[in-house]
Parts: sequence; structure tokens; C-alpha cells
Amino acid sequence: RGIDQSRINLTLDGIPLNDPEDQALYFADFPDLTNSISTIQVQRGVGTSAPGTASYGGSINFQTLPVAATPRSGELQVQRGSFGSTRASAEYGTGLASNGFALYGRVSALRSAGYRRHSGTEGRSAFLSAAYARDRDILKFTALAGIFADTLAYVGATESELRQDRRANLLRRDEVDRFGEQIAALSYTRFLGASSSASTTVYRISASGNYDVCISNCDQPVADLWNFHLDFAWYGVMSVWTWERDGARVDLGLNANTYARDHYAYARPDLAQALYFNTGHKDDASAFAKVAYDIGAVTLFGDVQGRRAEFRYTPDVNAGIAADAVHWSFFNPKVGATVRLTPALRAYASLGINSREPARSDLFAGFDNLDTSNVAIVGPFQRVRPERARDLEAGVHVEGATWALDANAFAMEFSNEILPVGQLTNIGTPLRTNVRSSWRRGVESDLTMQPAERVRAGVSATVMRARIADYTDDETGVAYNNVAPLLTPSFVTSQRLSFDLTRSFALTVAGRYSSRAQLTNTGDSSLALPAYYALDASIDWMRGGNGVSLYVNNATNTRAYGSGHVSAGEARYYVLAPANVFLMARIGM
Repeated sequence: RGIDQSRINLTLDGIPLNDPEDQALYFADFPDLTNSISTIQVQRGVGTSAPGTASYGGSINFQTLPVAATPRSGELQVQRGSFGSTRASAEYGTGLASNGFALYGRVSALRSAGYRRHSGTEGRSAFLSAAYARDRDILKFTALAGIFADTLAYVGATESELRQDRRANLLRRDEVDRFGEQIAALSYTRFLGASSSASTTVYRISASGNYDVCISNCDQPVADLWNFHLDFAWYGVMSVWTWERDGARVDLGLNANTYARDHYAYARPDLAQALYFNTGHKDDASAFAKVAYDIGAVTLFGDVQGRRAEFRYTPDVNAGIAADAVHWSFFNPKVGATVRLTPALRAYASLGINSREPARSDLFAGFDNLDTSNVAIVGPFQRVRPERARDLEAGVHVEGATWALDANAFAMEFSNEILPVGQLTNIGTPLRTNVRSSWRRGVESDLTMQPAERVRAGVSATVMRARIADYTDDETGVAYNNVAPLLTPSFVTSQRLSFDLTRSFALTVAGRYSSRAQLTNTGDSSLALPAYYALDASIDWMRGGNGVSLYVNNATNTRAYGSGHVSAGEARYYVLAPANVFLMARIGM
């Protein structure tokens, strides 16, 4: 729907993952995370109440392996592929023992030189889950840790630069990112009877690391590099009570967390005297109630959330400015209904309202440190208004003997939407601004089919129209009306076709298309991301617990751009890597 990741609610077993200051999740901090994920639950649009970032584009909950319900097993994986890429992982689960204990663990390591020049990455991760289960009680501990280092490549290249070198990376080899992040959570679930249960989870998320950015003399052998540091710790608790009886379901929940992140920087090679040291504090508390009730073939549901968030800023002792704070209070209601028209056909409709506060970079106008040199430019924190979305969704699900179709229409109406303007700060974060009124409306569809016993197919598509009522370019001061928001294509589709060639061999072909999209909010046709189509293919051989998979990405070698931004009035693109191949072997234990 053209909505960036910072406005998608991301959780792990219900634990919020979006960083409270940035409201984004840095997946690179957790290399090989999906190897320990059993299911991924996706809900589009303004979703039901959940802790963490307000859901605009949708909600994604990663569910870790149900350690107590997983039989004893283990697996080794080894992967090798294009761009000098390697990955290895080992995992083992004990299954549920007679004393009620179960344990699962995984370690992984990966490395790649990257397609763009000096854009390599190296990472390691570990995952541990332990559970103790009895008839009415489950105690589960989850720990996840990841470390990585990569050479930065967040600046795109112009068309002329790409004609000379398709792999061009304008950042320097010594602009490197190094981070580590950890999650630890302890949850307890008690089944109170046949109709209700209660669960409480306490969690801690922390991270630390640094990255280098060239400030000046970037074309010289020895440049002026600033080394930026980020360190944070985040503590939270959430509790949910669930009751269900005679077609009625009730969920009540609470979530509270506190967060502090230190920001500081050095001018290399001096790593003893910090240029500045400031801290951002974020506190968040929310409560929700969800009710669903069946009346014959109709299910009615309601959801209401109250939330309060506060951001406090402690400046550097030499900044010459006072500490500041801002808080927000939100009330987010949602209602809807599902109607089972026939055993094969159901229809639904929902209306939801959700609000979200600005991120720290929005409040700071892209600066990492505030002092007397820029505080007047930034202005008061209240200048960036929280954004609000009203989302109407309606659709149908219909099934045949060998096919199923989901079709959904949506209308998202925004007030004070915080939109990216298409430019980046010198540390790579997107610059954003409020727009008074905007909307996104469209139709989504998912069709899955099995036309033959060994053939499966699927097609997904979204047709959308999005507009900003009024937009003023901060650089030029020019006002625009009724323009399309950036990176919001009007048509996207994906297709998937799988053949079971034998009981052990399977062939899958998947394609994806995205129509043309703007790189700014001005409607300038010269600053756009061209349409593209790419095709991937894979062959899998599995026998018992062993297998080999061959993946061919961008098999048609499409010369396309995956995304882009604008700098000094010129479009800069991130290229789609050419055809590349990966081979993975699995060995069961």
C-alpha cells in the first residue's frame, strides 16, 4: 500500500520489535531469524490492538517454534552462492520430556561480499527457547542474540553513474556499520478453566553498536570520518486475559515499557573525546479490550485501545539547551462484522482508527544531536503532529473444490500523515514531513489454485490510487495539489507456480511486477522509479530429513531498480542484483 516499514507493527510472540525511537526494526541485527520461526501472521491495514508501533500498513507477528509441541529433531544447513555468499546453521530440539521440559537451540553464521562494490556483510546469531509445560501451566523462556558488521551502501547511484558501473557504491570502504542486539523474554500462561486463560510476559531488548559516516574530504585517501554510536535498553511487560464461551470471546490486555537510548559520536581517529552525548527516553503504556460475538451466521467484533506515549530528551551537557519532553494520548477504536453466507462464502467489513506519534528523527528534523546551532531550525517538538488513519476494509473469501479467492477493498484516509520527502540525511535516515490530508484506496486479491494433483498456482495483485491533497516542497517552497505519494505504485502483482515433478523433486517459479512509482511527492515525471518485472526459480529435492535446494533469483537477469531516493534534484537508484544462484543442503539429525 506504499506505507513504509516504520508504520507496520512487528512483533515476536507478541513482543514489540519496532524500535521506540525510530519505530522501525533493523532485521540485519538478527541474521537468520526466520530459521527459528514456525509461522508468520499477517494482517493488512489498521489491525487489531497490539503493543508497539501503530499499525497502518499492517501487522506482522513472527511466532517462534512451539518448543513444547515440536518433536525431537535437529538439522544442519550449509549454503553457498553468488557474491561470495556463505551461510551455515545448526539447530536441535529435545522435544517434550516426561518431566515437562523442552529445549530448542540454533546457531548461525553468514557472510556475503554483496553485489554493490564493498557492500559486504558478516553476521552471527543464536536462538534459545526453553519451556516447562504442565496440564494447566506453561512457562517459556526465549532468548535471541545477533551481531553483524557491514560496509554501508545506503546511498543510491544516478543513471549516469550506473551506466559506467552497475555495481557503483558512492560510500567509502571505511564507512562500516557494526551492531549487536539481544532479546530475552519470560512468559507464563495459566489455563484458568475450560473457558479462560491468562498470560504475562516480561521482556528486555538491548542493542549497541556504531557506524562511520564521511563528513568531508570523502574523495581523499584519508577522509573526515565521524563514528556514531547508539546504545539502548528496553524493558517491558504485557499481560492478556482471554475468555470464551457460547459464541462470545473477550480479550483484555495491558502493555507498558520504558526505553532509553544514548547517542554519541567521535571524530576519527580520536575515540577518547566524544563530540556530544545525548539520551532519548521513551515510555509507552496501553490497554485494550476486544469483544467478538456470534449471532447465527454473523460474528460482530469490537476493539478499543487507549495509549499514552512520552518522549524525553536529555541533551549533551555542553549543548547550551534545556531538556525537553513531549507526550501524546491516543484512543483507537475498531468495529466490524463477518457474515458466513454459505459454507464456501463469507464476507466481512471493518472500520478502524489508529494514531501514531512522530519518530525521533521527525522531531529532530534529521539531526542526531541538538544544540544552540540547530535548535532554532528544529523548533519545538510539538511542531510535528501525530498522524491519524481511518481505515475502511471490506471483502470476501470464497472457496471451490480446487481453488480459493480472497478479495479486499480498502479506503485509508489520513490526517497529518508523516510522509517521507524522498531525501536522506547524511546518516541515511529518511527526511519526513506532515501533510494535512491524504488517502490510499484500492483493491487487493489473492487467488490460489490446484488445477492438478501435482500442480499449485497462486496470483496476488493490488490496484491502488493514492493522493496527497496539499504538499509543499521545503527546498523550493513550491506547493503541489493532488499528487501521488512517493514509492507508491498503482499496481503490484506476484505469481507463483509449483510442480511436484516426483515425490522428492519440486520446481517453483515466482514472478513479481511493480508499476512505475514517484521518488518525490511533487509529481515530477523525471524523478520516478521505472516499472519492472522479475522472475525467480527454485528446485528442491527432499528425502526424509535431508534435502538440497537450488535458488535462482532474477532468473531473467532483469536490469531494474528496486527503490531509490533524490539528492540535489537528481534521482538515485538502488539496483536489483542480476541473476544470482544459491545452493543449500539440509542434513537432518
